[in-house]
Amino acid sequence: MTKLKKHKILIVIFLMSLNFSYAQEFSNSNKDIVKHYLDSLKKELKVKWPKNRTINLVFHGHSVPTGYTTRGVLDRSNSYPYRTLKKVNDFYPYSVVNTITTSIGGEQAEQGAKRFKVEVLNHRPDVLFIDYGLNDRSIGLERAKIAWEQMIKEALHYGTKVILLTPTPDLKEDISSNETPLAKHSEQIRALAKKYKVGLVDSYKLFKDLAVIQPLRGYMSQNNHINQKGHQFVADAIFEYFKIH
Repeated sequence: MTKLKKHKILIVIFLMSLNFSYAQEFSNSNKDIVKHYLDSLKKELKVKWPKNRTINLVFHGHSVPTGYTTRGVLDRSNSYPYRTLKKVNDFYPYSVVNTITTSIGGEQAEQGAKRFKVEVLNHRPDVLFIDYGLNDRSIGLERAKIAWEQMIKEALHYGTKVILLTPTPDLKEDISSNETPLAKHSEQIRALAKKYKVGLVDSYKLFKDLAVIQPLRGYMSQNNHINQKGHQFVADAIFEYFKIH
């Protein structure tokens, strides 16, 4: 082996170690955010009548949080926003919690950002969930980033807790690859969560890990829409933010 080849191999190993360290650092910091990001809200969720208040969970995004299954059919009550509501209500039986969906099927982040102040913040969200990754492939990374940052900044300025979601799968893409559009959008969303120190539900990674042990087809109603089982998988991940750790 020549010195040049050895040098190249060492560079590759060094870069891989940097990526691993970054991933580990983000994973550890996100665990702390999951445990403590909603601490003040969790206290409010335990307050009994007449001192309790209505708490609004707002889900902004595209067809998946809206509850689309296949061929235009919706199953709203079994979508992850409403399954999250069920889990929160069961865990905090004295709470008054609203799930509000401002999502629109077929929409991408630029369109969601345009109506953000009028149609999202008007609901006075205590927690805002943003899920546009699947459809943002149509506008690309740069335009998606601008739109996501606009929504994050406006929500934080309003005083809302923000939780970003990486996309759920599209069976037409290889989820094991790091080079697909969904993988790249997922990485950008993770970076935004880290930059703004907000919550992250890494749906894409959860499904990617799941795909190692079982086919994802059983979690999908069509190639790019999860079914009831898939929605429960996402709702369980969201609920980690509401648990008392």
